[in-house]
Amino acid sequence: MQSELKIYNSLSREKEVFKPLNPPFVGLYSCGPTVYNEVHLGNLRTFTTFDVVYRYLMHIGYKVRYVRNITDAGHLTNDAGEGVDRIEERAKLEMLEPMEIVQKYTNSFHEVCQEFNILPPSIEPTATGHIVEQIEMVKRIIANGFAYEVNGSVYFDVKKYSEHHDYGKLSGRVVEELLEGTRDLDGQDEKRSAADFAIWKAVTPNHIQRWVSPWGEGIPGWHIECSAMSCKYLGKEFDIHGGGMDLKFPHHEAEIAQSVGADGIQPVHYWMHANMLTVNGDKMSKSKGNSFLPKELFAGSHPLLEKAYAPMAVRFFMLQSHYRSTLDFSNVALQAAEKGFAKLINTYKTLLALKYIKDDAQKVGTEITEVKALCEEVYDKMNDDFNTAEAIAILFEMSKKINSYKEGLISISTLDEETYSRLYTVFVAFIRDILAIDKEEKHDDGLAEGLMGVILTLRKDVRDKKDWAASDKIRDELLRLSIQVKDGKEGTTWSRN
Repeated sequence: MQSELKIYNSLSREKEVFKPLNPPFVGLYSCGPTVYNEVHLGNLRTFTTFDVVYRYLMHIGYKVRYVRNITDAGHLTNDAGEGVDRIEERAKLEMLEPMEIVQKYTNSFHEVCQEFNILPPSIEPTATGHIVEQIEMVKRIIANGFAYEVNGSVYFDVKKYSEHHDYGKLSGRVVEELLEGTRDLDGQDEKRSAADFAIWKAVTPNHIQRWVSPWGEGIPGWHIECSAMSCKYLGKEFDIHGGGMDLKFPHHEAEIAQSVGADGIQPVHYWMHANMLTVNGDKMSKSKGNSFLPKELFAGSHPLLEKAYAPMAVRFFMLQSHYRSTLDFSNVALQAAEKGFAKLINTYKTLLALKYIKDDAQKVGTEITEVKALCEEVYDKMNDDFNTAEAIAILFEMSKKINSYKEGLISISTLDEETYSRLYTVFVAFIRDILAIDKEEKHDDGLAEGLMGVILTLRKDVRDKKDWAASDKIRDELLRLSIQVKDGKEGTTWSRN
């Protein structure tokens, strides 16, 4: 008998049997990227985690509405709702309009997701597309006495909320400690408490992104968008909310407070959090020089990388660890994962090519029993809080069986047709639909390097003849194909944008 699905709930800090509010329908929300820069590997692990959650829930028969937002407004550098607007800061740096930055990095995010075989969500709402809903939620919070307006900004009153509700329950923060930063208003801070956070922020006249509200022109706070959009598309109460461990506080804690403050209802039944990434045992950070992007990983273009790693091998590497455990990137670990990935994919291809020949001879009961047990066990592992690491270990056990049939060490006729069909269906489903590691990789076997060598040689000949117009035309046409050519003292180099 197949086990029940259990999910580790960050709110209760326990594994709980999954009981959706309105089966077979499931509401799933995951925090998406802030599109002011390239998506980083930490994001990629989180999106992969919830891609597998989405895929598995659908596989076991649920009808899932998966909502993953795009933050294209309101995300300031300080999570308390202060500091510099990340999108406008990037727009100034690249000398573009803020919405050009948004479009550029949204496109880039989608490209990485496609490379990584991450399904698009059912709905992908944007913060700028839901300003009205955010303003209406702010109004409800004010009306219920949990927010106040100062100089055109609206702040959530954490102290007032904590008199009635448990602020800090999700993250384990103690409210008294958060409120210790409270200081008398002397004109230096318009908030009543250092723990308060902006749910609407007034902006200066030179701020480009701005919307009209009852409190004046401004931008929504970062936290309010997820509360407003999850409520709109999944209801005031829904099943699962996911995100990275780094979002637990203040973002997810603030989401709970906002939803309860607006509507008096705990919004989420199961909170899920994917853990952080490290590189060679150290926390990933730009200052340490050990932070690299997915595109750098796929191209092998970062100094810490010995080679390029194919997207599906990287996806497999991530799934070899449970989503709640820390994942450490290293060349040794990635190359070991490559080998394991290749073995499983080769077995998958072997299975697709195998043909079961019906045999009326007596079947060997032991083999049938073992195969059936493995088919059950792989689901048991996934039902234990989506434990892809242990599910993969079972897939390797199944792989040994499949390869033994191919080699003739154990005759495939030792299985009855029903058991063979079950083995085939389960193994293919996990590779193709649940773990989704069967996407064909693009290999050019050095073709791109060779072709670019020819093109740059021809361009050099043109430049030697001082035909600058032709030289510039070649460069510009390559740029249209996202290939950047740079001429320097050491010669000409090229790179993909």
